[in-house]
Amino acid sequence: MARGLVGIAWCETVREPHVLNSLASGRRLALRMLLWQLVVALLVGLAFLALGRREAMSAAASATIVALGTALLSARAFSGLSGGAMALAHLLTGMILKWIVIVGGMIVILVQFKLPPLAAITGLVAAYAVNLLAFRFKG
Repeated sequence: MARGLVGIAWCETVREPHVLNSLASGRRLALRMLLWQLVVALLVGLAFLALGRREAMSAAASATIVALGTALLSARAFSGLSGGAMALAHLLTGMILKWIVIVGGMIVILVQFKLPPLAAITGLVAAYAVNLLAFRFKG
């Protein structure tokens, strides 16, 4: 308890930590988002299978790359307990790793394997749409 002088009278204030959510809930949300991104990768791959194998591979691979980036971000962001500055550093390095994986993966898909770009971009957008739904419906 902290004591302070308010006007003329002494008062006691109770300081309790107010945590809006725990690390465990963040980990559960990250795992749920990762699993939904993998489900979306499978669904978008099956949807593009009607157009051909190359389109299906392109869509599924790009959505899977987003899921891999999310897994790296989650692993880095939730790697142990630390102070605020270290937590922010972990989050930023996780985001950098995620974008390196996604941009590098898209370059490999589009340039090296020469897979169809429309299917790849559709898979990328579909996997990112899961982020919006995961944060909206936390469950």
